[in-house]
Amino acid sequence: MEATAPAAEKQHTLWASLVEAVRGSHQDYTTGSLNRAILLLAVPMVLEMVLESLFGVVDVFWVGRLGANAVATVGLTESMLSLVFAVAMGLSLSTTAMVARRIGEKDPEGAAIAGVQAIALGLAVSVAIGVPSFLFAPNLLRLMGATPEIVAIGSGYTRICLGGCFAVLLLFLNNAIFRGAGDAAIAMRLLWVSNIINLVLDPCLIFGWGPFPRLGVTGAALATLTGRSIGVLYQFYRLMRGTERLRILRSQIRLRLDVLLRLMRVSLTGILQFAIAHTSWVGLVRIVSIFGAAALAGYTIAIRIVIFVILPSWGMSNAAATLVGQNLGAGHPERAEKAVWRTGLYNVIFLGSASSSCFFRNRSSGCSRKIQPLFRWEWPACASSATATSGTPTLW
Repeated sequence: MEATAPAAEKQHTLWASLVEAVRGSHQDYTTGSLNRAILLLAVPMVLEMVLESLFGVVDVFWVGRLGANAVATVGLTESMLSLVFAVAMGLSLSTTAMVARRIGEKDPEGAAIAGVQAIALGLAVSVAIGVPSFLFAPNLLRLMGATPEIVAIGSGYTRICLGGCFAVLLLFLNNAIFRGAGDAAIAMRLLWVSNIINLVLDPCLIFGWGPFPRLGVTGAALATLTGRSIGVLYQFYRLMRGTERLRILRSQIRLRLDVLLRLMRVSLTGILQFAIAHTSWVGLVRIVSIFGAAALAGYTIAIRIVIFVILPSWGMSNAAATLVGQNLGAGHPERAEKAVWRTGLYNVIFLGSASSSCFFRNRSSGCSRKIQPLFRWEWPACASSATATSGTPTLW
């Protein structure tokens, strides 16, 4: 009985920490147990990344019922939108680092000023990317190898997605401010709101349910933009209302060129890093488009699944960024270094487990699976003698 008591107490502590992580923690991340700090930050950040990837999964799920051309539209547009994500992630990393550094220095006013400069920079980038993309959306689709049918179906979708990139950039940047301040649970809950709105509006606007017009694939873009925009408005409300760690006052809403230039300088390396990776994805999608809408639709569905698995690891890396920034600001470089190594180890374990699971699951099937357009998986005829004889595929 005595031997099991410590184990039960440890289990209870782990469960209490998980509940606290989802509800929102008020811990000082520059002191105390580093493992618990990683847990309290990583859980909501991983859930946040899962919810961000859910936008795309939901869109493809419903758009898949419109045919291969509609799914191909989503794939081509998302490949171009990935460059916006590259900019958003590069700016977000530097924003998180700068806000976290000020919070670690016990300077919430400096953190708020840095957040305001990040928002201003995000608005400027949104205009620079969004306006040309909205005007030349059909040309961009043709440049990516879209057929005339895809251009006719998908121009509205591309216009809304790329023209409304402000919602993506501000959603990322505002959440980066919350993450840097250590309010990761708020960032997670904001995406709950956005995803629920997207889940409800997607089928309504795509198929014209109830009082909504039938917009087809354009409806998916409008639903996602609406969900993200409402999430951004709620973010501004929370930033102005304030949290325990951070509040933006009206007097702080002004440009500070010294802080803005420092933020741009720090962001440039991160933007280039993500842009290189995402540009290669754009090139790959352009190559796949040569083989037609069906191939592009299959690739789009498959890449959505892959991203859904990978994104949680980015959530853990965001937790490391917050810990590093706050501990450097507090004058604890050893603790910051330890946080990087430990979070990296947990990431290796997670990604190794995910890839091993996928690899051995495929090996155990005995033969390859073939993806059918629009979320239908089937065993090929070699799966069993029965299916080989009858020629009827077995759905999985």
